[in-house]
Amino acid sequence: MKKLFWLLLLALIVIQFFRPEKNIAAAPSPNDISTKYTVTAEVKPILDKACNDCHTNNTQYPWYSNIQPVAWWLAKHIKDGKRHLNFSNFTTYSYKRADHKMEEVIETVEKHEMPLDSYTWTHKDAKLTEEEKTILINWAKQVRTEIRKDTAF
Repeated sequence: MKKLFWLLLLALIVIQFFRPEKNIAAAPSPNDISTKYTVTAEVKPILDKACNDCHTNNTQYPWYSNIQPVAWWLAKHIKDGKRHLNFSNFTTYSYKRADHKMEEVIETVEKHEMPLDSYTWTHKDAKLTEEEKTILINWAKQVRTEIRKDTAF
């Protein structure tokens, strides 16, 4: 039992040297959603607190993100979140894809699927109030209207 303990402790120490790359942009993205679509002063703080850590190229990391294997778990979540929707690259999406992504924002917020519970456990301020959900949903609907205005939907 003692050998197993020391082996696990050694493994925990060794994995601290293998860190995933951080999701921190050097500069604001020229393809950010805000460069083409309106992000109101009412919406921005909601995106900042509940969406941007996983859905942009600029994550604000908590202190525990420096501990393995937590950092690997966070990196996977961020990669997966950006794969689904990346506000930093939003203007590179086709109009059809952008429209669909905003439709998904509406659906996931309405169904209380976003932000993820695993995120709100450690980011209590990311839990959206009903008012914030309404603001976010209305904004996504407005962005869809702007997208459709730009195209022949």
